[in-house]
Amino acid sequence: MIRQFPAELSYLSPASRINRRYVAPGGEVNTGTYEMHRVMVSDARSAPQPFTLHANGFVLAHHRSMVRDFRDQTEVDARYPEEVQQLVKTLTGADLVLPLGGMLRSAEQTGPGVQPPAADVHVDMTEPSAHRRARSLLERAGRGDLKYRRFIATSLWRPFSEPPHDWPLAVCDGSSVADDEGVPNLMLVVDAIPDRETMTRELPDTSALPAAYVFHFNPNHRWWFFPDLTRDEVILLKLYDSDHSGAWRVPHTAFHHTSQVGARPRESIEFRTIAYFT
Repeated sequence: MIRQFPAELSYLSPASRINRRYVAPGGEVNTGTYEMHRVMVSDARSAPQPFTLHANGFVLAHHRSMVRDFRDQTEVDARYPEEVQQLVKTLTGADLVLPLGGMLRSAEQTGPGVQPPAADVHVDMTEPSAHRRARSLLERAGRGDLKYRRFIATSLWRPFSEPPHDWPLAVCDGSSVADDEGVPNLMLVVDAIPDRETMTRELPDTSALPAAYVFHFNPNHRWWFFPDLTRDEVILLKLYDSDHSGAWRVPHTAFHHTSQVGARPRESIEFRTIAYFT
């Protein structure tokens, strides 16, 4: 029997017009209008069948990292990118995996290099921005001449605080998301969060800005989470797959797990890559 838990998830309001995310050290602010919707999030550990990247857009894997302290940026930079690249290559079967970078998140302590949990339903890339990043990443790596037939942008999510967690990660089964869903949410990285008037003023050219998708509520969305994740367990989820024959993106969000007794502040690291198939 699949266990389910009630959760309040933050979806974009249909009335929202100016959608931007301003990211500063230790904080993030969305200009869009959001509304909470009560949904049921199912225990993925009790699912009758294992999840797959093709069918669902995400998968749970076991992986022991050699990183001892994920808050030590020097150690993370020295060890973690290569670990993630090798793991993503194994899980996807890609010919080449290149790193995009990572982010620490904490429900308790934020500051330079550490952001709070992202608590809105989103995917980190739009379709156009994913294609731009796939090409530019190859060029920066000196592989601009590489011909590829497919690419997958992924995020590898790992908690490193002890379970159970107060703000676990919920993932939406990609097969329950329609192809035409998602509203672009521009991302602007700033030194400090500006005032509301500045955040919503007209921008001269937004075509080159990174953008995510944010989502309106859809009762067809099927939500899952893996309770009691340890630092030796990771979730690999698709941000974008150029092959749309299966689940090609996974909306996700942190949610406040109010049903969890004895929950501890969640600390996690997410690391993004692009996997290429030649």
